[in-house]
Amino acid sequence: MKPTLGIARRLALALACVGVLAAGLTGYYGYLASRAMLIAGAEERLKTATRVLVRQLAIGLNGTARDVRLVADHPQAARLLARADAGMQALSENNVGLLFERMLATHPEYFQMRLIDVTDHGLERIRVDRDEGGLVRVRGDDLQEKGHYPYVFETLRLPAGAVYVSRPAINHEVGAHAGQDKPALQVAAPVHDANGVARGVVVINVDLNGLFAQLAADLPTGLQLYLTNAAGDFLIHPDPSKAFAFDRGQVSRLQDAFPAAMAMTIDGPGRRDELVTTATPTGDGAVVVAFMRQPLSELQREDEFILGLAQPLAAVLKDSEQLGVVSVRIVIAFSALAVLLAILLARALTRPLGQIVDAVQRFAEGASGGHLPAERKDEIGLLARSIETMQQQIRAQFANLEQKQGELDRLASHDSLTGLHNRRFFLDRLDHALAHAKRTGGQLALLFIDLDNFKVINDGLGHAAGDFVLRTLGQRLKGVVREVDTVARMGGDEFIILLDEVGSVDGLMVVANKVLDVLSQPMQRGDTELALGASIGVSVYPSDGETAIELIAAADQAMYRAKAGGRMRVCLASERGAGGEAGGVVAVVS
Repeated sequence: MKPTLGIARRLALALACVGVLAAGLTGYYGYLASRAMLIAGAEERLKTATRVLVRQLAIGLNGTARDVRLVADHPQAARLLARADAGMQALSENNVGLLFERMLATHPEYFQMRLIDVTDHGLERIRVDRDEGGLVRVRGDDLQEKGHYPYVFETLRLPAGAVYVSRPAINHEVGAHAGQDKPALQVAAPVHDANGVARGVVVINVDLNGLFAQLAADLPTGLQLYLTNAAGDFLIHPDPSKAFAFDRGQVSRLQDAFPAAMAMTIDGPGRRDELVTTATPTGDGAVVVAFMRQPLSELQREDEFILGLAQPLAAVLKDSEQLGVVSVRIVIAFSALAVLLAILLARALTRPLGQIVDAVQRFAEGASGGHLPAERKDEIGLLARSIETMQQQIRAQFANLEQKQGELDRLASHDSLTGLHNRRFFLDRLDHALAHAKRTGGQLALLFIDLDNFKVINDGLGHAAGDFVLRTLGQRLKGVVREVDTVARMGGDEFIILLDEVGSVDGLMVVANKVLDVLSQPMQRGDTELALGASIGVSVYPSDGETAIELIAAADQAMYRAKAGGRMRVCLASERGAGGEAGGVVAVVS
């Protein structure tokens, strides 16, 4: 007869087998759980980033809408189109052209600005294009008739104050300079005279690629950007050959690449506005992707956008490689421990093993993880400490994800260069301040600041010097106002200050002169001393306007009057000169 194994050996063997199996399952379960948590974290991060990007897109479109309204609502535009004063016609055209050039210089995402007459088949009256060499003022016979384009005749049907946004398309209009054959949006507003008669339209051509390049500039590296229309046609795609395929008679759609996104391209019941999934687009590797539909706004848009961000699954799971190595080490250590201790201490293995399995399962389920016998001085203690190390690594990764989410939230409300609040946050803060002032009957003021000679420094000494100036002056502005006041960068070399609960005009001018004084102080950058000044326009609620748009426009116009009267000046919007025109420089710093 063949000798049989004794009970002790069989029990030791059985316990050893069980221990090895438990170690393998524990390691494998922990590894799968860590992968699942990494994917879930990536999905949440992409969803947050997509929401931020959608908000920034809405802010960008609303900013363009404010620009086009600013020109359309300006009385000079209606007078120019009506040809009310032949003697001032040339001067008015030149002023509007200069305004267009300044807006194009401030907004690199703008291809073109035009003032189009309702007469003469929609003839362009004023037009400024962006070209490779800079800005081009189009004149004479090069001005074209545009009355047959939807962005003209559809805009003319809108009431005053409304804004039209076209479908994204490749710009095939002849002579468009830098915008020729490029993806573009037309944002337009009607120009009405004092009698409510539509005299023409103001049109801004927006560079679609440039707009989204700015929006996505501060996103983490490695993310892929998608943009489609409501039907799912790709407008922006990581593979440029798949963008605007319909313009070439081809088909490249969201629902074909990501079948789960079909519900986002339909109307009626079952339609979804958000989607987060892991998929494998045709011909590409697996990605974690989040799509979101941009909510409708008050703009008269011909189409909706679906915006998406994706991250390769391999990049998401890159950190799991280290966790896999840790899991393998844990499995090996636990297997060896089970074989050695099962021979002598079969029963002693059950209690610490149960603690470890319970802790791993609780941690995988999102609980605190439970007690681990890390205080033991044997192999079980080593195993417990290794599991604690793995848990700490996973917690650290989640903390890193939360930090990145916090950075994304900060990007939504702060200017990345100066650290000041950005335009979106400022407008929100101004709306709250106006609501409070209306309830309490108080006053508030805006200081609209435009730097003098900034272009000379930026062009002459380089963008690094320009950035240094903007950062330095931003910190100076924060130091000269109260904690309750708000300082923001509007874009380019323009800043704005919201002063809450202002008293007299004299007190307000003291603050304005302090601002001028700190801006006029030289800055030392290496061996170079940099000096420049500013022109400030001041508007006061409620005397200069009762809405945010009115107050900003009044302060902006006052700033231009201050600049026209000479640099380093402050001009109040409420000051009136001869003939009822606003004017009067009220403060000068030498």
